[in-house]
Amino acid sequence: MTPGILESYAAVAGEDVVDHLRQLAAPLAGTRVVHVSSTREGGGVAEILRKLIPLTRALGLEASWEVIAGTPDFYRFTKSLHNGLQGKGVPLPQNLLREYENVNAENAETLRGALNDADFVFVHDPQPAALLSHFPDRKGRWIWRCHIDVQRPHRPTWRYLRQWVALYDASIFSLPEFVQPLPHPQFLVPPSIDPLSEKNIELSPEEVADVRTRFGLNPELPLVVQVSRFDRFKDPLGVIAAYRLVKRHTRLQLVLAGGGATDDPEGDAVLTEVRDAAQDDPDIHVLLLPPDAHRTVNALQRAADIVLQKSLREGFGLTVAEAMWKGKPVIGGDTGGIRLQVIQHYTGFLVRTPEGAALRMRYLLHRRDVLESMGERARRFVWENFLITRHLREYLAIMLGLRAGQTEWIEVGW
Repeated sequence: MTPGILESYAAVAGEDVVDHLRQLAAPLAGTRVVHVSSTREGGGVAEILRKLIPLTRALGLEASWEVIAGTPDFYRFTKSLHNGLQGKGVPLPQNLLREYENVNAENAETLRGALNDADFVFVHDPQPAALLSHFPDRKGRWIWRCHIDVQRPHRPTWRYLRQWVALYDASIFSLPEFVQPLPHPQFLVPPSIDPLSEKNIELSPEEVADVRTRFGLNPELPLVVQVSRFDRFKDPLGVIAAYRLVKRHTRLQLVLAGGGATDDPEGDAVLTEVRDAAQDDPDIHVLLLPPDAHRTVNALQRAADIVLQKSLREGFGLTVAEAMWKGKPVIGGDTGGIRLQVIQHYTGFLVRTPEGAALRMRYLLHRRDVLESMGERARRFVWENFLITRHLREYLAIMLGLRAGQTEWIEVGW
């Protein structure tokens, strides 16, 4: 007999974890929950929702996922909005502000039937944030879910977005440092990974070896991998600089693997910059992967000796938890949600410069005992804190709290 979805998660996360989910979900049976985002492919939001929706349904809630449609100018503006929220000074031209608002108005009409009668609507990130202004007669509670590092936003950018976010019944951030003054309850919920997804399931040694062969990776050389969208805030050029510092002393190979997202128009330009910086070095492998290359990413992370995520800003960084789940120490940027996952000298190292990353890479490559023990601790840390079952537990708790009329700040424990 094939186990159901809840039984499958119980086998990984524990029976007590799934029993707790059932208890929380029981009073919400039949509740209509809709998540709204800007893309079904590319980025952590889509990865989370792809499994969060069926898991929510398995608990007896009516969960669905809607995706807005936009124009090229809309996505150019929302990428600029994203950069501004992460601290970069960006222009806010009136014509693009109007395009953003018009696209949200058009999507509100398209989605009116799905959203107006929902009991809870989770709107993810800035792209669809203005939707709520078009639902004055909504039935349910609307929650804005921010996945971005907004610790020090460009103030004019935040002031513009805040006019839409302030209308919501609640908001969710990943870290306390990201929280902004808003006239409604705010919750803290770090993201999570799905241990049963193609990106995180166990793979055979043969499949990992096949991926090495497919991309021309030398099994005799140490392998360092960074998996992320080609985005300047992921600092791929800083990763290359760190690799070159290490290569002066120790030969190794570097993989920079990632794909695009339909809501990110800057990816092609950054990819070109990365390829130019690689300068035909045979030990640097720049891989543009399709959106469904989940097993390939899985195999690359399992093949790696060390995984990097040298972000300059990061809301969370799912690739950090993914790598740790596979027993890999992570060298990550000392920023945002990476700090929740990489515990200094315990599950990896936090760094701020290419020189710092190079120093930690050399240390781990020459101390295999430390590398392996860090990896073991990293996997345990993810199991305890960053699986999707914990994420869903906190969403259920938020819905119960809001339905009961909770008006104070709540930090959902994890």
